[in-house]
Amino acid sequence: MDRRRFLHVSSAGLAAMAAPRLALGAGQRVLKFVPHADLSVIDPTWNNAYVTRNHGYMVFDTLFGQDGNFQPQPQMLDGFSTEDDGKRWVLKLRDGLTFHDGSKVLARDCVASLARWGKRDDFGKSLFAATEELSATDDRTIVFRLKRPYPLLPMALGKTGLMMAAIMPERIAKGDPDKPITELVGSGPYRFKADERVAGDRVVYERFEGYVPRASGAPEGTAGPKITQFDRVEWKIIADASTAGAALRTGEIHWWELPGADMVPLMRRTRGVKVETLDPSGYVAALRINHAHAPSANAAIRRAMTRAISQRDVVMAMAGTDPSLWRENVGYFCPGTTFANDAGLEAMSSPRDPEAVKRALGEAGYGGEKIVLMVPEDLQINALPSAVIADNLSKAGFNIDYVSMDWGTLVQRRIKKDPPAQGGWGAYVVLNSGTDQLNPAVHAALRGNGAALNGWCDSPGIEKERDAWMAAPDAAGQLAAAKRLQAQAFTDVPYIPLGQVAQLTAFRADLTGMVKGMPVFWNIKRG
Repeated sequence: MDRRRFLHVSSAGLAAMAAPRLALGAGQRVLKFVPHADLSVIDPTWNNAYVTRNHGYMVFDTLFGQDGNFQPQPQMLDGFSTEDDGKRWVLKLRDGLTFHDGSKVLARDCVASLARWGKRDDFGKSLFAATEELSATDDRTIVFRLKRPYPLLPMALGKTGLMMAAIMPERIAKGDPDKPITELVGSGPYRFKADERVAGDRVVYERFEGYVPRASGAPEGTAGPKITQFDRVEWKIIADASTAGAALRTGEIHWWELPGADMVPLMRRTRGVKVETLDPSGYVAALRINHAHAPSANAAIRRAMTRAISQRDVVMAMAGTDPSLWRENVGYFCPGTTFANDAGLEAMSSPRDPEAVKRALGEAGYGGEKIVLMVPEDLQINALPSAVIADNLSKAGFNIDYVSMDWGTLVQRRIKKDPPAQGGWGAYVVLNSGTDQLNPAVHAALRGNGAALNGWCDSPGIEKERDAWMAAPDAAGQLAAAKRLQAQAFTDVPYIPLGQVAQLTAFRADLTGMVKGMPVFWNIKRG
């Protein structure tokens, strides 16, 4: 499809899309939303895709939330205290919390849920490595007894990045952590309507009447009161940007999470539609690389890949020519935040020289082996930079196997450790919220333990500097460790930073109260 063609969708197509799948009650308040991708995995402790995370916050709640300043705040908790010089944390649940099946939320449910999450999540593993015992001393009291002080505990339990610390009933949480859950029973503001889910078409949520919002605090991020204004929230899966744009313009949908850069000008000109920044930390793009198989298992070849890719070309492909919507010369921490620094950044900021890269490839022993680049064609914001990267690498002498697929297929394939020729992969583009790159504790991709995320980087140097950051006694020590960590990362290349783009969202002008950050569905209302 020519992305520049005039926006056109037939009235018959819109009518079919808008037709209700079942009869709704008179006067029922419904919010219709187009997510950036289809929901392929429903277990938020199993999958690290943002669409799964966003779905998770509909259904589940967490002990801590994260406010607009990225700080953890009690959410399901009435409060907490620390004892024994920070080695004992006592967390007290709020009264009146209920699961969707009508059962009360008890401390033992939380203990089982956190134990499951701690086996899956990178930050959770760090927390549990420091934990001697986690117990429920009564129905409302959770106690962490630690081997050593761990001041990052609230941040770990309240982070909004990959793999939320979702609280679920004990009977579900005690299932095999190596298998995704299939029964979704949370205590969050909405119920998941499994009977109305149609893969590739829609996901439906129903307001949970038994949800008890916090009585105090500001509604920021995932913290504060979560007041639901809609009886139903319907996610409509629309891969074609022109169709989604037309549906928003006519009011068939109310909110389009992530319009492409070429659609934003049209949305801005449309009466009754607003375009605003959703997440102030933006999206930070990255090229994930397979460290388990040749040719990208060779660090020298990964460094050559870094020198071949132009961040400017990448971010302009995603966000257009307006420099207010993107930033180049980006390292391993979110630009504009505490630990962003310039150590080793010349790998991205120096002039691109394809001929020099070709010479470096020869010295590294590259023999023209294919690099399988997985490209999700149904996600424009991932597909466009993938084409640029393929071009950059090809011009510098790399043999790129450009493999098109949908995002759901990519999510399943990226966990495979098979050789690329046997169904594995070599590289793919991913976008992370800047909040996932605030510091080494939440930065799950900046690891060298051989098991982190998808890529399996093995770098003792990266792990050493991450541990130094965790153990630093003050802010100055943390910043020094972050600089050393970034310098080491540009040497070992766990992944390649691709720049930062603004995270814009489009919605009907009568929607008010939208909470900044990731897309959440509380406090927002129509009219």
